[in-house]
Amino acid sequence: ICDVDVGEKEIKKVVCGAENAKKGLITVYAPPGAIIPKTKTKLVVAKIREVVSYGMLCSESELDISNESNGIIELSLRKYGKNIGKSYFSKLNLNLIDLSITPNRPDCLGVRGIARDLAAAGFGKMRNVKEKKIKSKSKQLLKVKIKKEKNQGCVAFGSCLITNVKNTDSPQWLKDKLISVGQKPISAIVDITNYVMLDNNRPLHAYDADKIKGGIIVRNSKSGEKFSALDNKNYNLESGMCVISDDEGVLGLGGIIGGTRSGTEFNTKNILLESAYFEPRSIRKTAKKLNIDTDAKFRFERGIDPLSIENGLNKAALLIKDICGGEISKIDLQKIRNYKKRIIKFDYNLFYKISGFKISINEKLKILENLGFEIKKEKKYLKLIVPSWRPDISQDVDIVEELVRMTGYDKIKVINPIKIRTKTTLTRSQKLFHFLQRAIASKGYLEAITWSFTDANYNNHFKNKNKEIKIINPISSELSVLRNSIFSNLIMYMSKNIDRGIKDLSIFEIGPIFYGYNPGQQNTVICGLSAGKKFRSSWIDNERDVDLFDVKRDVVQTLVEAGYNSNKFFIDSETPNYYHPGKSGRLFLNKEKDKVASYFGEIHPSILKKIDLKTESLVGFEIFFDNLKLPKKSLNDQKIKFSVSDFQKSERDFAFIVNKDVKAQDLINAVSSVDQNLISNIKIFDVYEGEHIPDNQKSIAINVTIQSLEKTLNDSDLEKINNSIIKAVENRTGAKIRS
Repeated sequence: ICDVDVGEKEIKKVVCGAENAKKGLITVYAPPGAIIPKTKTKLVVAKIREVVSYGMLCSESELDISNESNGIIELSLRKYGKNIGKSYFSKLNLNLIDLSITPNRPDCLGVRGIARDLAAAGFGKMRNVKEKKIKSKSKQLLKVKIKKEKNQGCVAFGSCLITNVKNTDSPQWLKDKLISVGQKPISAIVDITNYVMLDNNRPLHAYDADKIKGGIIVRNSKSGEKFSALDNKNYNLESGMCVISDDEGVLGLGGIIGGTRSGTEFNTKNILLESAYFEPRSIRKTAKKLNIDTDAKFRFERGIDPLSIENGLNKAALLIKDICGGEISKIDLQKIRNYKKRIIKFDYNLFYKISGFKISINEKLKILENLGFEIKKEKKYLKLIVPSWRPDISQDVDIVEELVRMTGYDKIKVINPIKIRTKTTLTRSQKLFHFLQRAIASKGYLEAITWSFTDANYNNHFKNKNKEIKIINPISSELSVLRNSIFSNLIMYMSKNIDRGIKDLSIFEIGPIFYGYNPGQQNTVICGLSAGKKFRSSWIDNERDVDLFDVKRDVVQTLVEAGYNSNKFFIDSETPNYYHPGKSGRLFLNKEKDKVASYFGEIHPSILKKIDLKTESLVGFEIFFDNLKLPKKSLNDQKIKFSVSDFQKSERDFAFIVNKDVKAQDLINAVSSVDQNLISNIKIFDVYEGEHIPDNQKSIAINVTIQSLEKTLNDSDLEKINNSIIKAVENRTGAKIRS
């Protein structure tokens, strides 16, 4: 039971089991409420063997300072005698900077690299520390060999032998340095290698030289080799992994982790200090396969300074000699490839072209020199030798980035994009595409979106003369071919909707159809289907089946709305075999019959029978988007002013007897040619064949609306127009007025 003076009036009673607890000892006290770093346990007032204990006295192990757990900490009376009651970790209250280093900057994984960057940016000056070199006449007696194998992961292996050392605890200054950056002190030799790694970004490894049998061989591993690592895990190696071995087997994974067989301990007398360069790809590949993550691996896989091998050995070996004693051999350096300096020709004007702001040549030179570049001035460019510790710099734009980074990204002027559009967002072709979508939808059709592939059973009905285009890897057996017609998909889903009780439905889709295997052998088509009746169960209109003329109207009206002149349309009855031969038609935009603009009509009855589509009528259309020549004028420019006549209109009915091959449209064209200013509307209201009409002829009755925008027409005017209409129709179609 210890009476503990914590700098307060009241003496604290603490129950302690340490053998070195004695009167007058200065140690570290943890009060109730404190959290022990090692166990993360929060202390509470506890009763131990009927004695109330207020907190605990701590060992180095419990505070995560070292592995020392035999007894509580013994502090120097001379150093700590005046600090009774003060925080033992008060020095950790100094300002600390927590940095996240991006993968492209391995040089900043060492404190010296960060200092270099800060100095180059103007946050102080970089101290030029004169690095001491090993002065020794004795050779490194352990033989080292790098095997020249395919995909050898080690390029250079430097080493020196330090004999007659006495491994011990690190001095307090070294412990404090490591603890401040989250490292745990282990022993002087290990701590020194970690210290050099954190300072210079130079990973090192110390072997117990007496445990190495024969010599060091750097080679590729063989499949099935086993290895016990310092993380107390056993690893089964694959072939091709870079290993450090001796005559008895694997000692360590190069650049990743050492092995237990050659690890240093407190009784180690002779050590071999390794400083090597390993290829980043080799390190990454091995560590990924074995799922190992170490500080050395973290650095080597990003690329360290290949010229830091000797500097690392010099610094670490001299520190080991200062702290642990011993004799140092000469440095032995084995290489299979020499480092080649990277040279970049940097154009003076490139910086302004990319960054948009200027800095003087002297300022550029100063920044680059501070970053470690060797510079030679030429007339039009700078010849730069890239520092060996900067693997991320390979081209001139990287130099621009360095200059901007050091000068400040805030110097780059922000130029807001111009919001005024000089060109329209969509091309005329794209506008027409979307307009046709809206035009069809406005006529009562619902848009469907289906796959570009379809069921071969449906596609066969609509492929016409095209070849079937099979898919090698279809997403399902029902969708095994590219569609030759959108009808193949629309009719499939029309059938499903009818089976669900939807009797009257109009659907359409705009998308590609395919006629060949090669890229580009496709056309964009607007395709629609309409099924059932018009005015079903209407109280005011008589119901009827949808027919050819419904889809013809939808096609013609859509094309007229898109800006095409209906007076130039040419329509005949030649259609593909999936249309009803007597109730279908095709439409050209002009009489030259250049390219088919559209097909329309009833779907062939045999197709409806084969797919068992239960509907009164099924009509459809196809508009071939790629065959539509873009109108010269935009839709806005084609709009005409709507005018209403204030004068009375007059309607006249005419019945003409014509040959059966004469189309009703021919009569309409003849009538409309008489006087477009007076004839405002033409409508066919009857077509008759039968009694009192010759066998090869038919009667077509039309209604003509006559109205002037300027005056009320008198009988004389109307009679004149009537005669003109009859004469025009007779002359252009061979028709005779029916008496």
